[in-house]
Amino acid sequence: MIVLTRFRVPVQEAPAFLAKAEAAVEVLNTRVGLLSVDLARNLDEPELWTLTTRWVDVGSYRRALSSMESKMVVVPMLSMAIDEPSAYEQADLVGDNVPRMG
Repeated sequence: MIVLTRFRVPVQEAPAFLAKAEAAVEVLNTRVGLLSVDLARNLDEPELWTLTTRWVDVGSYRRALSSMESKMVVVPMLSMAIDEPSAYEQADLVGDNVPRMG
């Protein structure tokens, strides 16, 4: 499972955001089921950032966010995200999928 979370951060707020994001990455790196984590800034629009994580499965992701440390460090940072769907999976693993908005 891939979780792609995007953020729009004013350039003047980037240092504070980066500190929060790096702390979140540290916490996520300790979670069982995490395969990879990448924090990146858009090259063309410096206000856009992404936190991209890969997980063994959706349960691993949900358990990772339910820990107390995640609730204190990761979840507040994720609350700054652009409000859009962020979880992705291989189509053949999803099966018949009915979008929520449909």
